[in-house]
Amino acid sequence: MNDHLDCQQLLSSISDFVDGELSPDLCRQIEQHLTECENCRIVINTLRKTIDLYQHQPESEHLSQEIRQRLFLRLHLEEFLNRSSE
Repeated sequence: MNDHLDCQQLLSSISDFVDGELSPDLCRQIEQHLTECENCRIVINTLRKTIDLYQHQPESEHLSQEIRQRLFLRLHLEEFLNRSSE
């Protein structure tokens, strides 16, 4: 299997991996891949940090609509932008 295919497989199950919802065998395979692939480690670490920041955000702080739009566009989540503002 080439690295590109491994990365694609990792990215297709990244949420389940971070949430701890994968089988132990698949987790071991992903962890092995992460030891060899810096790009995927960066993606996983960024996702974990994003989740942590979101979970620990004070409720009194809200993103302005402008910042929210820029963030969604930067993350290529335009399809969710309209739904989240409704």
